[in-house]
Amino acid sequence: MTNILLNIDAAAIDWARAQFALTAIYHWLFVPLTLGLALIMGIIETVYWRTRKVFWRDAAKFWQKLFGINFAMGVATGIILEFEFGTNWSNYSWFVGDIFGAPLAVEGIIAFFMESTFVAVMFFGWKKVSAGFHLAATWLTGIGATFSAWWILVANAWMQNPVGCRFNPDTMRNEMTSFLDVALSPFAVDKFCHTVTSSWIIGALFVVAVSCYYLLRGREKKLAVESIKIGGIVGLVASLLAVHTGDGSAYQVAQVQPMKLAAMEALYDGGEDQGLTVIALVNPFRQPNYKAGGEPPLRIAIPYGLSFLATRDINGYVPGINDIMRGGYMLENNTREISMSEKIRRGQMAILALKEYRELTAKSREALRTMTPVPANNLEIDPETGLSFREAGRLKELQNGIKDNIRYFGYGYITKKTQLVPYIPLCFYAFRVMVGLGTLFIVFFAVVVFLAFRRDITRPRWLHRAAIAMLPLGYIASEAGWLVAEFGRQPWAIQDMMPTWVGVSNIGAGSVAATFFIFLALFTTLLAVEISIMVKEIKKGPEAKGAARTAAATPAGNGINAPASDNITPANGNNPSGSGK
Repeated sequence: MTNILLNIDAAAIDWARAQFALTAIYHWLFVPLTLGLALIMGIIETVYWRTRKVFWRDAAKFWQKLFGINFAMGVATGIILEFEFGTNWSNYSWFVGDIFGAPLAVEGIIAFFMESTFVAVMFFGWKKVSAGFHLAATWLTGIGATFSAWWILVANAWMQNPVGCRFNPDTMRNEMTSFLDVALSPFAVDKFCHTVTSSWIIGALFVVAVSCYYLLRGREKKLAVESIKIGGIVGLVASLLAVHTGDGSAYQVAQVQPMKLAAMEALYDGGEDQGLTVIALVNPFRQPNYKAGGEPPLRIAIPYGLSFLATRDINGYVPGINDIMRGGYMLENNTREISMSEKIRRGQMAILALKEYRELTAKSREALRTMTPVPANNLEIDPETGLSFREAGRLKELQNGIKDNIRYFGYGYITKKTQLVPYIPLCFYAFRVMVGLGTLFIVFFAVVVFLAFRRDITRPRWLHRAAIAMLPLGYIASEAGWLVAEFGRQPWAIQDMMPTWVGVSNIGAGSVAATFFIFLALFTTLLAVEISIMVKEIKKGPEAKGAARTAAATPAGNGINAPASDNITPANGNNPSGSGK
């Protein structure tokens, strides 16, 4: 099969994928903490705005400082990630740029500028704007960051489920037919909700972990206790919401990416009344022999769970890997799914038809450019195309053939059916790590909230140590979710439309490898710098100037009496500066 797009060196493909994965992994270390801290610091400053207590102002400043450090690192890695689409994935960008570029453009023009504008007010406007305006700036910074995530996730969701577009054989590009279909697809909505709620969990884990560090050190007790209360509630609510949004995401995967769901479950032979696998013995180091059928050994499952998750019917039919390969099962629209072999055949037909179509259209353009007026009684030349009537008829046949088979276009580049099956062990175990840790977070935050509101949270040192240990688990769960999402759709860069090896730029493997190691060194340095600055600022603690600290620092008998609370009552009855002074 001739690749009508590009013939790419296999090593360049591997290095391009590795570089993009590296950048995405590092970028996602910063993004969820940004989204999570944005919510919590907004809540804390809202409490300050309502109470006008210096303590809450100082607490807001402290968490905003840590937010700012992380925010800057996220921006640095995110910009590089977007540029890689043009450098290493130019064929992909050319093929679907009309669609994929739209949400990224909106993200850059609106969301990014929104958050970058208000983040300046948030950090430098404490004494320059009113308390209400500063509060609005803080929330708008968080909303801008979340809005930015929305458009990025819309773009990613379109790669998982390409909707709202049509293929133009004359330009060899996919063109958008409905922006709303792209922006508001059910896949995008569920993906966004699940990603954001998961990010809130990481933000809550961070706040609780830092606060428990202070309790272990016997310092900043009030900040720690109050932050734990807010972080615990946010974390518990977010953990419960993540269960709901994750269920919605899994349902969408079942509808448009059945192979991904089958790989996640190590489901070789499907059927009705399928149980949801809790654990099974899947060899993590090699692809299982799924062709033999059966199920993995030592499988423990929740009865009917998978059928309900995938179909919303406990007796629903869920196809396994072998079923998807063979086809023949009924879809929800009462049509039968065709086999992978047939999809590959139709994809090859689409590629060949497109190749011939482009040759004939080029011939037509040249003929129309050079031809003289054709007599009306000429039975050999078609005046509309400049081609012979036989060729003009063939051109229409090709147009219809392309229209009928273009949905299988990407399958035409598949050389072996085994390429259509993702690496099952990675999908299987990553999914269980994500779900298992998500369950653990629910239990953890429930305990934290109970102890914070019903007991003395400052006493159980085991909980303080557990909270610190939980922080990296949050990142592991988040990265595991992305592994499922991205590895699960392999070999597709765009589901059913473009395999990964077709979307790569035609550049030398050495160039991509060199930039891979440059980025590895750069991102590792940035991460080390961020951690170093974070640790330094956490050890330093809040730069509090509240009444309680003032009183503590004031020697007895100096004639200065500290107020009994942190309440601030400005002389004019308001606080236009928002400084609390």
